[in-house]
Amino acid sequence: MNLKNIHNVYFIGIGGVGMSALAKFFAAAGKAVGGYDKTASSITAALVELGIDTQFDTDIDTIDEQFMDSRNTLIVFTPAISESNSVLQYFKTHNFQILKRSEVLGLVTAHTQCLAIAGTHGKTTTSSILGHLMYQCNEKVTAFIGGISENYQSNLIQNGTEISVVEADEFDRSFLTLSPDFACITSMDADHLDIYKSEADLVETFKEFTHNIKPTGKLFIRKGLPLEGITYAVNEAADYSAKNIRIDNGSYQFDIQTPTGLIKNLVFHLPGTHNISNALAAMAMALEFGCDTAVLKLALQSYRGVKRRFTYQIKTEAFVFIDDYAHHPTEINAVHQAVREMYPNQKVAVVFQPHLYSRTQDFADEFAESLSQFEATFLLEIYPARERPIPGVTSSWLLEKIESPIKQVISKSEIVGEIKNLGYPIFLTLGAGDIGVEVSELKEKLSYAY
Repeated sequence: MNLKNIHNVYFIGIGGVGMSALAKFFAAAGKAVGGYDKTASSITAALVELGIDTQFDTDIDTIDEQFMDSRNTLIVFTPAISESNSVLQYFKTHNFQILKRSEVLGLVTAHTQCLAIAGTHGKTTTSSILGHLMYQCNEKVTAFIGGISENYQSNLIQNGTEISVVEADEFDRSFLTLSPDFACITSMDADHLDIYKSEADLVETFKEFTHNIKPTGKLFIRKGLPLEGITYAVNEAADYSAKNIRIDNGSYQFDIQTPTGLIKNLVFHLPGTHNISNALAAMAMALEFGCDTAVLKLALQSYRGVKRRFTYQIKTEAFVFIDDYAHHPTEINAVHQAVREMYPNQKVAVVFQPHLYSRTQDFADEFAESLSQFEATFLLEIYPARERPIPGVTSSWLLEKIESPIKQVISKSEIVGEIKNLGYPIFLTLGAGDIGVEVSELKEKLSYAY
């Protein structure tokens, strides 16, 4: 398909962070862009501000007439949308060109120098760091981010279209549509076992993804993964190694040993060893691409993070409220490590919303172990997303496995009262469901209390 011949693009599930980035890209390219989502959000509000027609009902008659011409309209959908969705079904039965988001991303990036970040954890942060580094180095880059960059207040970073930075998403094997010049794999922990038959199946699919790298391309891997490529590691020998790590005034300082020398005294503001690893991966890719070292050092220091990735909502001497997207035991462990490093010997309360019945069932013991590290653990009911309930898999069932001194299943309306009554100095909200919608109200109500 030649995207130049497409005049109109209509997105089903336009409120998704990956979908909305593509919508912004096509709008910037001069296409007519519209879309449907079931609920309004800050993301859809930003699209409407850009003049992108967005609807929230499934009435076909309310779709703008220009998108109803099948000859020059492309329909893009996300697998998060049910196959039975009436909008999707209409376009399928009326001979429209219909592609998954991942397929469109593959088409968009096919004629660029593509730098792709894969991995079960760390994709969004690493790709946003890399996009920021390339932008600050004035490279002709478009970066599609799976979150909202704090530096750009957007999930799309643009300074040209010769280079693309993308997240290579393993969900639904989407990343197999990409043919990158550079690829990075941050992790291959078991996840999405509703898609993959086993952890071995997931690992084999990651290996299949590496075969898509162009013959002249490069593969970057976190040291220890069962792959061959340019390695990176924190506090151990590798092709690129972060070393001499110290904390100064709440920020990291460290050096990077590269294949050609030592880069000293980098400053990075995100907490957690996992984020140093993410920064190191992005720096290695940018250096191998040929970016200037001095500019990269300044760019890394100016990086401010991604919303809902260890995002401070309240930060006073008496009380700290941090929100994070963590929805897998490995990610919860990473948040825990960062909190303990930044706030040693402080009591921590966490409100966690499990995401997907299948993930909760598959990793129940691992979730229990990671959540038991906190002094108080509160669970919301499981966020189903695309799934139907699994009998016996509930938040109460998961709670029984958790060994925190204080633990309880609560509703969203009870969060503020429980946190106030507890009086702990550190409070976390974790999860990939709709808990993020509650954060601004929690921030407002808890600000008055401290």
